[in-house]
Parts: sequence; structure tokens; C-alpha cells
Amino acid sequence: MPSRVRVWLNRTYAENVFFMDQLRRNPSDRAVEIHATHGDPDSPVLAAADTADLEPEGLSPAAYVEYALDQCARRGIDVFVPRLHQSAIVAHRAEFAAAGTALLAPTPEAVAVFEDKATAYEAVRSVGVPVPPWWRVRTADELLAAVGELEAAGHTACFKPAAGAGGVGFRMITRAPFSLTHLSGFPGPYVQLDLVVEALRRAEEPVDWLVMPRLEQPEVSVDCLTGPDNRVRLAVGRTKNGRRRGFTLHEQWLEPARLVAEGFGLHYLSNVQFRMFGDRPVLMDVNTRPAGGLHQLSLCGVNVPWAAVQLALGEDPGPVEPPFLGQDYTVVAGPRPLRPVSLPQQRVDTEVLLPAVPAPVQPSAAAQALPL
Repeated sequence: MPSRVRVWLNRTYAENVFFMDQLRRNPSDRAVEIHATHGDPDSPVLAAADTADLEPEGLSPAAYVEYALDQCARRGIDVFVPRLHQSAIVAHRAEFAAAGTALLAPTPEAVAVFEDKATAYEAVRSVGVPVPPWWRVRTADELLAAVGELEAAGHTACFKPAAGAGGVGFRMITRAPFSLTHLSGFPGPYVQLDLVVEALRRAEEPVDWLVMPRLEQPEVSVDCLTGPDNRVRLAVGRTKNGRRRGFTLHEQWLEPARLVAEGFGLHYLSNVQFRMFGDRPVLMDVNTRPAGGLHQLSLCGVNVPWAAVQLALGEDPGPVEPPFLGQDYTVVAGPRPLRPVSLPQQRVDTEVLLPAVPAPVQPSAAAQALPL
């Protein structure tokens, strides 16, 4: 009988409770034990895990690597899915391998390219993947120049941090004066140009932003599963147009995503995002980690997290073809249990590994993505 697999997710997104559910419901019927760590004691991933620890705060990247190596050794981790300090961790892949742990993460070179969006845009453009026009700005004068060029061409300007994930810091520029209109309803993404310029002129340190035209829908996120041999085993696009979601296998999205995943060593799980600029798709962002919405591919009959773990263990699943494309759907919030106390229960005995435990009964991933 195959031995159980121990998987660790560190300080990951709440949506990855579904990633954990899929590992337990794997088609190989393999026992999976999941370890999770987080800085928030009320993160649902801690409650969903078999074992959990609070992460120490304030560690440097180098100190975090030492912490991670210790976790892997003490917990008997077979596969580590790093999010926090990913770049520092993948630089020590050989040390984790010596501890018996495979990293489900890309090469150090790939992580370095896509940590910085300006570097990423230059890199992907060199292999023929279209990108939107963009300006890197650090001062108010540079911002004004970039916005002026975009508006002269008939575009709405927007900006986002050159480094970051999840849409944090994304804003769209407006020249409309601030008024009560902006205080009605929910806060929106628009920010007044004069207020941004004033804030930049008062700032003690320069910012590091990319300014570009607002890109149009649909937004298509292509989830890729790529082996360490640089061959893509799966590429499926998840479409988003307003609240309507769906799936696509159209090559206008998949072909450039494969170019990126294979050309830059985006091993295991990555997510390549596109939007429309005029009448053509252009690259918006590249995530060197599993996307929060990866579990939605279960609506297409595939278990991608488990296929990725198999690859990390050296058990090549071969091409992973969705047997069908799920119907259009939307995403709604649903309850998830938390631990009964605010601090996660800690294991006292660190010498004996816990046995695999039955997966808690949770709503299926499909239940969290309701058809329209």
C-alpha cells in the first residue's frame, strides 16, 4: 500500500482550503496528511489542516528558510507548497531535497523574473507574448507624463505596484474633482489624479508603480501544470466577465500561456492572466503559485492539485485533459469552520508523526461555485 503523503502549505490564501479538500479527495485514493502554518490564528486553512502551527513574525527571508527546513524535518513533509518567501525558499531547493522534501514551486530564475512586473513584461515580450503599453514611474512628474500619453491616445490610465499580487494597490485615474458622488455607495477603484500627485509630492520615499491603460474584459486566467522537464501537462483558461465565470480552451489564451510556462521554467502550478487591449489579448500578470481559484477546475472533472503533487513526487501523471468544460458559474461566499479557540492547537510530541485522519466533511468545491 502506498505510504501517506504529507503536504505543507505556508501562510497561504483562505481559498486554498479547497486545494486541501482536493488533495484529500484524490483519484489515487492516497492518504494525505496536511500541515498548515499561518500568521493569523483564525485563518480557515489552520482549521482545515490535520496539524497546524502559528508562524513566527518578523523573520528575515534567510531566517524563514531555516524555520521552513526545521518544519519539514520535524513534520516529515514530503511536499512543500511555499507562498510566503517563495523566492528565498526555492533558492535552497537542494537543502529541502536533502531533508526529504520536494518543493512544489518554480525555479529560482522564474520566480525572480516574475517578482517584478516590469521585468516580467520585458521578458515575455522577448518570446513573442503581447503586453500592454506601460510606463514605470517613481515620481509625480513621471506619473503625469505617463497619464498624459495614455489619455492623449484615448485610454483610461491605471497604476499598480511593480511588485505585488492579488490586485493590491490597483487604481484607475480620473480627473473628475472629488465630490459627494465619490462618497456614495461602496468605495471604487477610481482615484483623483490631483490627489495622487499631491500625495507623491509629499511622500518621503519614491513609489515603484507601473502605469498602463485600463484593460477590458474578459479576463482569462490560464492555470498551467508544468513538469520539471518544462512540458505543460495541463492548460485551462478560466474566464471572468463581470460576475459570470466560465472555462475556455481557445488557443488565443492557451498558446501564450504555454510559451510563458515552458519558456521560463514555471514548474508545477502557475497562473497566467490576460485581458483585452483593443481587439487582442495581452498579458496582465503571472503568478508563480497556485491561483486561489484553481479548485474551480473541478467543475471540468480534473483534480489539478493532486496531479501537481504527483509531479513533485516524481510520479508523472502524463497529460491532464479535462473530460469536459463545466457550465458557466458564479462565485459566492460560504461558511468554513474555524478552530474552537483563537490559538491553533499545538502538537507536544514532535518525534511521532500523527496518523492520517479522515478528511473533515466540507462543502464540495462545486458547492462554492454555483451555476448561474
